[in-house]
Amino acid sequence: MKETRPWLVLAICCTSIFLVGMDTTVVNIALPSIGADLGLDTARLQWVVDAYTLVLASLLITSGALADRLGRRRVFRIGLVLFAIGSAACALAPSAGTLVAARVIQGVGGSMLSPVALAIVVSAITDARQRAQAIGVWAAVFGLSMAAGPVLGGLLTGGLGWRTVFWANLPIIAVVLVLTVFYVPESRSPQARSLDVPGQLLLIAMVGGTVAALIEGPLFWWVAGIATVLFLRVELSRAEPLMDLALFRRPAFVAAVGSAVLMFLALSVTLLLGSLYLQLARGMSPLVAGLTTLPMAVAATVLAPYSGHLTGRIGPRLPLRLAGIFTFAGGVILIGLGDRTGVPVLLLAYLLLGVGIGFANAPITNTAVSGLPPSRSGVAGGIASTSRQVGTALGVALAGVVIGHVAPSGVALGDVAPDVLAAATRPGWVLVAGCGLVVALAARLAPVAERAPVAAAPASAPAAESRPSR
Repeated sequence: MKETRPWLVLAICCTSIFLVGMDTTVVNIALPSIGADLGLDTARLQWVVDAYTLVLASLLITSGALADRLGRRRVFRIGLVLFAIGSAACALAPSAGTLVAARVIQGVGGSMLSPVALAIVVSAITDARQRAQAIGVWAAVFGLSMAAGPVLGGLLTGGLGWRTVFWANLPIIAVVLVLTVFYVPESRSPQARSLDVPGQLLLIAMVGGTVAALIEGPLFWWVAGIATVLFLRVELSRAEPLMDLALFRRPAFVAAVGSAVLMFLALSVTLLLGSLYLQLARGMSPLVAGLTTLPMAVAATVLAPYSGHLTGRIGPRLPLRLAGIFTFAGGVILIGLGDRTGVPVLLLAYLLLGVGIGFANAPITNTAVSGLPPSRSGVAGGIASTSRQVGTALGVALAGVVIGHVAPSGVALGDVAPDVLAAATRPGWVLVAGCGLVVALAARLAPVAERAPVAAAPASAPAAESRPSR
């Protein structure tokens, strides 16, 4: 292997996180095409998104701990291979079941890329100032990937069809794999945390049961409830639990985790309902629908680095409050949405929502770890990162609940009258506005300024957030 080149390592790892973030949102714009091609109802379409997000959310912390033990480059390469296999299987999927299973494989691979890649970057860049800059770049790339997903999805789906959304991953992964062999150094943690297998399985059951209850029916509430009780008992009894539940005694940490769930819930509701509305109620092509979301992508990308700078300078309270206020404003504009709402109104709403997302990431991470020693800040950051993905999964499920009543099982959303479909989305926009309002109020629990500001990490890199001190 050649001499380590820190900024090339950063570029390699940022490419991987771009894929992980993009595949969280890129599928939303392709859902109408997927549904029409495979004959899927609303519930099956929800699982196409949530199968990936649920697995990603559930395995983030464990994948980071596994990489600390086995080697970060090794686990990173395994993650790339699994992500490629899952992407190819998605592109070839002949049925809904196959597509959902392939998305699960993608999620497993993605969980190995998100935390591990940033840990590699932090290990390769030892200068404190350069490391902070690298984490800032990382955060901006992740924000860009999430917001740009619908735009790229529209371009790909509108060109050669929805399967190209997945085929497009393969050449990028191939390049990253080759570069990893030559330029990414191997590293391990000298004090790797033990694996909490019971806690991991119960977390999957707890989050998966909740989402399944929203999508499939109330029977799964029993699964979620029992898993939650057992999870709490197991975590409180372990010396090194998957989640340090004592952190939830801190109001600032609760505010950070709650804000993470709510902001990404609002984002996923916006992307799913927006995609269905633009294509099915307004008759836009996937390309035009994706371009309509462009103001959100631009705003989120431009403001993410500024939010990190502002958070480091004055603390997370103001940026978090701004994230909530702009999200609230965007949701309020869309509450009166109809099948003839002017495009300028839609563009303004997406712009405001993008500003909200752009301001959100840095203060959430900063608030989560504020006042904690390095030994606990990594776990806190990991929980906050997991909370973002949980919010995304819940948002998809709730969006289906909002719109599902107009298209019962076996009825395609494309067969619903445009005015009826547009009106059906309105409770979803109330939910988005409500999420923004709660986040704006919760910002009061965040500190005004940090004694030792923490650089913002991306939405899916929990394990790496624990390593800047090493």
